[in-house]
Amino acid sequence: MFLGEYTHSIDDKGRLTIPAKFRGDLAAGLVLTRGFDQNLMIYPLTGWQTLAERIQEKPVADKLMREFRRRVFSGATDLSPDRQGRIIVPPFLREFAGIDGEAVVVGMFDYLELWSVERWEAQRTSIEDGSDDMRWQDLGI
Repeated sequence: MFLGEYTHSIDDKGRLTIPAKFRGDLAAGLVLTRGFDQNLMIYPLTGWQTLAERIQEKPVADKLMREFRRRVFSGATDLSPDRQGRIIVPPFLREFAGIDGEAVVVGMFDYLELWSVERWEAQRTSIEDGSDDMRWQDLGI
């Protein structure tokens, strides 16, 4: 289970240290791909397999589904943390997410999000604004 938010530096080689509490769940490997809000998503291999199978069940004849597949799979890379719990975030993904120097790792229960500090602050401010809390009532939770 992935919870919380952690700010970590990314070195000149693109290495990011995974927060210690998440390393066990990612030790067998992970998949890093583009997110939907100019961020990145990190899935443990088992979670990625479940997502990939759900996507694979959808008809390839559907144009929107093909575009979705391209977005998710073309930007995906499988990684294994090194002994220090670091992964290398490829340059094209760092550029996509605007990550340079520092990144925020955000727990999303069954996966992680990786944000530039600036974009995460903007996202968090928007979420915590509170001016439109009625929008949450339609979620059915």
